[in-house]
Amino acid sequence: MVMLGPVGFLSPYLLLGLLALPILWLLLRAVPPAPIRRRFPGVALLLGLTDDKHQSDKTPWWLLVLRLLAIAALIIGFAGPVLNPAPERAGSGPLMILLDGTWADARDWPARLNRVEAVLAEAERAGRTVALVSLTDLTSGDLPFQDASGWAARLASFGPKPWQPDPVALAQWAANLQGPFESYWLSDGLARPSRQPLLAALQAHGPVTVFETAHPIYGLRPPTFADGILQVTARRAVAGPASQITIAARGLDPAGIERDLATLALEFAPSATAAEGKLSLPAELRNRVNSFRIAAQRSAAAVSLVDEGLKRREVALIAGREDREGLELLSPTHYLREALAPVADLIDGSIEDVLLANPDAIVLADVATLPQADKDALADWVNKGGLLVRFAGPHLAASEVSRDTEDVLMPVRLREGGRSVGGAMSWGEPKGLRPFAEGSPFFGLAIAAEVTVSSQVMAQPDPTLADRTIAALADGTPLVTSKALGNGTVILFHTTANAEWTTLPLSGLFVQMLERLAISSRAARPEITDLAGTTWVAAAVLDAYGSLQDAGQTSGVAGEALAMGVPAPEMPPGLYADGDRQMALNVMAADTDLLPAAWPADVVVEGAVMVRETRLKGALLAAALLGLLVDILASLWLTGLLRGPATRAVALVLVTTLAAPMARAQDQAQNAAPERDGALIANDVLALEATNGVALAHVTTGDTKLDQMAEAGLRGLSYILAARTSVEPAAPMAVNLETDELAFFPFLYWPISENQPVPSVEAYARLNRYLRNGGMILFDTRDADVADFGSATPTGLKLQQLARPLDIPALEPLPKDHVLTRTFYLLQDSPGRFAGRSIWVEAAPPDAELLEGMPFRNLNDGVTPVVIGGNDWASAWAVNEAGVQMFPIGRGYAGERQRETAYRFGVNLIMHVLTGNYKSDQVHVPALLDRLGQ
Repeated sequence: MVMLGPVGFLSPYLLLGLLALPILWLLLRAVPPAPIRRRFPGVALLLGLTDDKHQSDKTPWWLLVLRLLAIAALIIGFAGPVLNPAPERAGSGPLMILLDGTWADARDWPARLNRVEAVLAEAERAGRTVALVSLTDLTSGDLPFQDASGWAARLASFGPKPWQPDPVALAQWAANLQGPFESYWLSDGLARPSRQPLLAALQAHGPVTVFETAHPIYGLRPPTFADGILQVTARRAVAGPASQITIAARGLDPAGIERDLATLALEFAPSATAAEGKLSLPAELRNRVNSFRIAAQRSAAAVSLVDEGLKRREVALIAGREDREGLELLSPTHYLREALAPVADLIDGSIEDVLLANPDAIVLADVATLPQADKDALADWVNKGGLLVRFAGPHLAASEVSRDTEDVLMPVRLREGGRSVGGAMSWGEPKGLRPFAEGSPFFGLAIAAEVTVSSQVMAQPDPTLADRTIAALADGTPLVTSKALGNGTVILFHTTANAEWTTLPLSGLFVQMLERLAISSRAARPEITDLAGTTWVAAAVLDAYGSLQDAGQTSGVAGEALAMGVPAPEMPPGLYADGDRQMALNVMAADTDLLPAAWPADVVVEGAVMVRETRLKGALLAAALLGLLVDILASLWLTGLLRGPATRAVALVLVTTLAAPMARAQDQAQNAAPERDGALIANDVLALEATNGVALAHVTTGDTKLDQMAEAGLRGLSYILAARTSVEPAAPMAVNLETDELAFFPFLYWPISENQPVPSVEAYARLNRYLRNGGMILFDTRDADVADFGSATPTGLKLQQLARPLDIPALEPLPKDHVLTRTFYLLQDSPGRFAGRSIWVEAAPPDAELLEGMPFRNLNDGVTPVVIGGNDWASAWAVNEAGVQMFPIGRGYAGERQRETAYRFGVNLIMHVLTGNYKSDQVHVPALLDRLGQ
């Protein structure tokens, strides 16, 4: 490439043609020699005649200039001029492209992929082999050097991860690098200890160039709670000018819809990297909060999930006797109050009163007999998921509760009286505690030697006693027993809640045991010793973009690893559960700082400020064509031919030919204007058109033919719906994800093409809101003729890239008994123009059972938000304005049968969108009537 100022030329040797312009000037200026004058008498007969045609004796100078400019534009155009061309990367040999691939890359991941595409294109032109490596997803073995075109096809499969590279794995990988190569490192901009060793290893194999953007990086530390106030702290990597961010506390409102429950503005002072704020929320509202998020920031570090540390439990304490004045330490609930007051909201009152408050746990301290009404109400509360914890004492030991038969509110039968194992009137010494067994919720807790028990109530021997014992004394007698009652649990401490019978309430072990039983919340993140021996299972996980996803079937995580608080591939950030307890693992810990990466002076660091190159070839060729057309008109005018109706018609055709490209260019500019000005909401005209009837819509892809096909497909489906059902759809509409409001449309058809642009962050927010509010999107990769949808086809890979930021639930292949197969027609297949079988919908809940005598399960309670396949349904539905099918399907009767089935699938799809699960309910009416005794 040759540069002339800001313009570069891809074929500079063609510019030598400009040297011929002076010769062309002379040739165009040349005229034939003057004729010899001869007198001829007959010429007198021609006097007075006029000639409509004129011939100039020489070409006007302005026409010569026009022709030379047109020829010059042709020469320069074919030379391939480029305005502000991107500089070509110098170098030869293998090239390794490294992506940090962390959550910090998620904020501008599409821009990073565009940069990788540009580097791959340069390498392909230079004939260099390339290896593309993500440091958060390292591959074993040698570097996968191959042609750049192969990586370009697989680029969509790369994505950021919500964790940082493992230093140990990174060091092992760097040690196995072999051979010379150049490195191009796309850094996420954050400092970490593993950078310098890796950089040294890469420089040992060749030069290293770093690409690093200037976008600010923000992170949110887990909020803390003290004295009724939430303390929120945000960090930024680079100290800069004053700025403001908004923190949103998100959770479920009383209607069960997730929304922002509160917001807080944080101010970063100039040159400050931390911003703090305080938020005061009522207990009811605070317990609804499930996450804090930095608004307009799309990364896992901008999200802080909330666990039990902020959700204080409501615990009701009920004692079996009144506290004696002056003997507070002997009160059955004194030590319970001391242990629970800092971390739980305590409720006092009678059983009838506290049940109305529906607490998380009820503690009965030495309560023996209960009125039958209270007993029944308490049992019903436990059956519905309540936690009842009972402590023994003199009253319970002296009562007849659970003697002959097991009481419903007791986990075991009890022997008469109690047992004294220490003191002046007994033999032996107070007993210590036996180490907690592996199946016990207390497993892993350290037992202090000073914890002893001098008295207890004894359990009757029973075959189930061993299974119900979760803590025992050193001699093997039960100390804590438990049993399940419905969805709830009943637990009995066989000793007192005060220090009369045991020293347990005087130790820290008492608080730890209450926390393990989910009676209290944690005041701070537990230590490794607190979680030793426990196993936690992920309930939901965060992706790199900060979206909370269902964890699916994952293996358990050791409590010791979870206490370390470092996300990893086998332990991504998210919510983890162990029984009734829940713990959040966030990217940002309480002591996490964000520091910018520092690079040595000998490393070239490229920034994100890139001048977009503009190819001028098309504009110059269009200008040359315009000049030649003007030359034709001028020549006709000079010769006098541009007269009369016929010649004016010729001129009109030429002007129209010139105006058409200009009109298209103007339309493209008008269509692009909203993108330059920002995302705009749908105007009133769109709202009126979309709400005038049921309008089926398709997503515009930028491919004119594909968009026209989608519109024709929805037109054909609308005709079928109007002819066969009570639905009378309006004309199909095209939807621009960047500017149009989606809430007007119950259904969106989204055909996937290889080159359609990735929507912006605002468009994805609009799409996720659309899916959460009941809309449906049919993704069609149109590749079922070559593979099952998404099987490494270009459109399948593009779908993965487009759908990654969407809040899509767990999916499964379309079950035979899904309501979608029977909404209007009974279907076994769902073909389009192709008859692929891989169609995916929202997965059924785990408890979906096939009732006896019923042909279908009761699957999803509502409409599946997405349907994904590759059968090219729009081509099967497509009709022109006259109602004639536009694309052939199969051959003969079999093809028309497939088209009819495709129409029926479309009808079922739209009826499912509009009616939800009514068909599923109708199928189960006989079973419902049978249960009601009708």
